[in-house]
Amino acid sequence: MRKALVVWGGWQGHEPEQCAHIVADLLREDDFTVEVTGDLGIFGSPTLAQADLLVPIITGETLEKPHAAALVEAVRGGLGLAGHHGALATSFKESAPFRYVSGVTWVAHPGNIIDFRVAVTRQDDPVMEGIPDFDYRSEQYYLHYDPTVEILATTTFTGAYDPAARNVVMPVVFKRHFGAGRIFYSALGHIAAEFDHPYMPLILRRGLSWAARQ
Repeated sequence: MRKALVVWGGWQGHEPEQCAHIVADLLREDDFTVEVTGDLGIFGSPTLAQADLLVPIITGETLEKPHAAALVEAVRGGLGLAGHHGALATSFKESAPFRYVSGVTWVAHPGNIIDFRVAVTRQDDPVMEGIPDFDYRSEQYYLHYDPTVEILATTTFTGAYDPAARNVVMPVVFKRHFGAGRIFYSALGHIAAEFDHPYMPLILRRGLSWAARQ
C-alpha cells in the first residue's frame, strides 16, 4: 500500500488544516495510507524519504537548507511531490532548491477572486480524461513555471484587472518529471469550499495518484 505524507501550515487564509484532511480523504479513496501533520519538522525526518508521496499544503514558511537539499534528493530518487493552489506555488518561497524541484512559483492573481475559464488541453491524458472545459471562481493564478512542465489545462487572462496580463495563456494544471520523481500541480483550490466543485477534486485526486512513487 502506498504511503502519503500531507503536511499543512503557514498562512491560514488558505485553510491549510481543513484542506489537508480533505486531501487525505481523497488519497484514502485510492488506497493510500496517509499521515497528516502540522509539524514542519517532518522535513528533517527520515519519514520523508520513506513516503511515496509528499503533499505540502503550506503557504510561506521557511525550509532549512539541509532539509531542502534532502527533499530535492528524495524526489530525484522517486518520492512524488504534488499539491494544489498555494501548495508548491507559495510554499517556502525563499528556498531556491524547493523552487527548483517544485517547478512553479505564484507571482500574482489580478482581480483576486474572479470568474474565469479553464481550458483542458490534454483530454487524452488520464488525469484529465472525460473532463470538459469549465468555468471556475477563485484566484486566477499568474505563475512562473519550469519549461519542462507538461501542461494539461490552461486559463487565459482577459486583461480586465491588469492590462499587462491581457491574452496571457497560463497553465492551471501540469505534471513533470524530476529524476525518478513525479511532480503534479493544480492551481485550483484557494479554500476548502472549492472542493465542492465537480472537477477540482477529481483532477487533484488523479494527479496525486499519478505523482506517487511508481
